[in-house]
Amino acid sequence: MPTIPPLTSGDVTIRPIRLRDARALERELVENRGWLQQWEATNPHGPLSFDVRSSIRALQTNARSGLGLPYAMEYKGEFAGQLNVSSISYGSLGCATIGYWVSERFAGKNVTPTAVALATDHCFFGLGLHRMEICIRPENIPSLRVVQKLGFRYEGLRRRYIHINGDWRDHFCFALTVDELPQGVLLRWQNGEAREEDAAVPAADLAKAAMPLRIITRR
Repeated sequence: MPTIPPLTSGDVTIRPIRLRDARALERELVENRGWLQQWEATNPHGPLSFDVRSSIRALQTNARSGLGLPYAMEYKGEFAGQLNVSSISYGSLGCATIGYWVSERFAGKNVTPTAVALATDHCFFGLGLHRMEICIRPENIPSLRVVQKLGFRYEGLRRRYIHINGDWRDHFCFALTVDELPQGVLLRWQNGEAREEDAAVPAADLAKAAMPLRIITRR
């Protein structure tokens, strides 16, 4: 697998996820089932198997092809969650998407915003990507706080975008480009220069996300 460097800021580290993380990962997923289930991606055509080692292998295969960066998040050396950079595209597009989850007992310790900032800076300045995107369910307040803290820019509502917890769910889309912050995401946040208002969702999109999408069928 191509080298994925560990990255650290204070008590938070992100590092490549490994097969030997399977036991810790499974424990966190089981113990945080109620905390995480409502945000988990699901298969609209049938149930997904709960096989942690197979999941890690799939992430590593994706990384070997250059399409992803699968990270474990640690807080003071303890496994705290996952962060995955996916859909990496080089060349004229130069972009990627970030997804993440953190165990409930580490919530409020700035683990996730630090991890997202570290990963985004690496993609910008290490991989040479131009744009990073994060899509979040409107109901996921903790994840919305992450993009607010880091000053990700709100870009729009995507209706019925990803199958989550048994149904197609709306998502809000946020993004940053490297030319917006030459000092990097982490340093801008640490210096208090991130603009939380950039992540503000317009009232019209909040209202649309609260309304069921009418599906038009052909007769």
